[in-house]
Amino acid sequence: MGTEAALALRMGRESGLLRSRDAVAAGVSRTALSRLAARGDLVWIGRGMYRLPQARDVDPIAVLAATHPGVVVCLLSALVMHGLTTQSPRQAWIAIGNKAAIPRIEYPPLQVVRMNEVNLREGVQEMTLDAVTVRVTSPARTVADCFKFRGRVGLDVALEALRSAWDS
Repeated sequence: MGTEAALALRMGRESGLLRSRDAVAAGVSRTALSRLAARGDLVWIGRGMYRLPQARDVDPIAVLAATHPGVVVCLLSALVMHGLTTQSPRQAWIAIGNKAAIPRIEYPPLQVVRMNEVNLREGVQEMTLDAVTVRVTSPARTVADCFKFRGRVGLDVALEALRSAWDS
């Protein structure tokens, strides 16, 4: 095994997820990453993302946050992360800037909410999910946003979130 391969595997062990951008910056070629994936030493999980084969499956929201650090997890996905709902959303709910490009990813399907830059900073906290820092709206902000976007998430979801937040 070459030094590039050893470096890539060490980086994968340290962080759980290996972004090709980080590997290339550390001196690993994209060809070496492709060879490691073809040999089964790395598992390709999405555009520019790899993990070790013995590692457990990575949460899709962690992959999304690792590849697109500017997104903020919001609404239904944030309710799930805070334990404030019994809903199980089929899509990852994210907030992006008004002029930002929508992330192009294969999985998970996205539900995108556009917000101005102030709203992408206020009431946002960082959580660690599968060794990846994920920006998520705070519980109070999430409940408020559910009422603001009740036409998209449903009034029943907003009321359930309010009851859960009040009880906790």
